Amino acid sequence: MMRPAAAPDRIQLVVFWLGDTEFGVPIDQVRRIERLLPITRVPRAPNFLEGVVNIQGDIVPVIDLKKRFALADTPWEKQARIVVVALGDQLVGMLVDAVREVMWLSTERIEPAPSLVADINDVYLTGVGRLEDRLIILLDLDQVLTVQEQTDLAQTDWSAPPRPEGTE
Repeated sequence: MMRPAAAPDRIQLVVFWLGDTEFGVPIDQVRRIERLLPITRVPRAPNFLEGVVNIQGDIVPVIDLKKRFALADTPWEKQARIVVVALGDQLVGMLVDAVREVMWLSTERIEPAPSLVADINDVYLTGVGRLEDRLIILLDLDQVLTVQEQTDLAQTDWSAPPRPEGTE
């Protein structure tokens, strides 16, 4: 079976749930989707940085998107996943409640994001995909972390043991 080629009038998304809201991210930024793995906490990390995981030898920082977006902090169920995405040269895992599907969305069905959608600041959004019976909030992955946060993640040696404060 032949796979449809990407066309400028549509985008391919990985669609996932956070709470009762569907979100989509461009598939070209998604590197893999993993079942929930044991997460190692990182001392003095921001509250939305859940910790790090080892994925096939790569140490990947994991962001709790519910905390990042100040959504209801509900427990992770067995359908929770870590969506590993590329932010620049850095791999970052995003904790989500469940991955729903991979889909194509016509750009004609994308509308600008209202100033506040699902209680999330519009800086994180690129738009809203309208389907007949549902809405998909489209995330701008490059805005999920600030430039400084991305730099800090990229410069952290996750394999080194944490140093006590005040030491070089």
